[in-house]
Amino acid sequence: MASIIASLPPPLLLHGRNSFPGNFQNFSVSSLPPGRRSNVPFVVKASGESSESSTSLTVFKSVQNVWDKPEDRLGLFGLGFAAVVALWASTNLIAAIDKLPVVPISLELIGILFSVWFTYRYLLFKPDREELFQILNKSTSDILGQ
Repeated sequence: MASIIASLPPPLLLHGRNSFPGNFQNFSVSSLPPGRRSNVPFVVKASGESSESSTSLTVFKSVQNVWDKPEDRLGLFGLGFAAVVALWASTNLIAAIDKLPVVPISLELIGILFSVWFTYRYLLFKPDREELFQILNKSTSDILGQ
């Protein structure tokens, strides 16, 4: 979570408390035209831990826990090997389908039509975007088991 502390006049600052505890850079922000500049300095501080880093640490810890058990290492190697084989097979399957004369054109047309439908259905209007965010958050929480 980041906090922005604007430069306030002295009566509004809390006396006896250091508002700027470190050496932070001041940035100038202005929404006025170049001839009428009014600089407002502010300081940005980061605090806490982001959800992306905590999620990646959780995944890393779960893989590390599986790796620590000797009986699960063989399964982990098998899962990695199966992932590599699946990637290789899917790449060859897509290359074989791409060589057929009519299939690539029809698949491209289907992809364009689906992109247009998805944009119209979920991205154009605000209530539809909120519905999409709810669906994505629900799916994420189901997958992560939260």
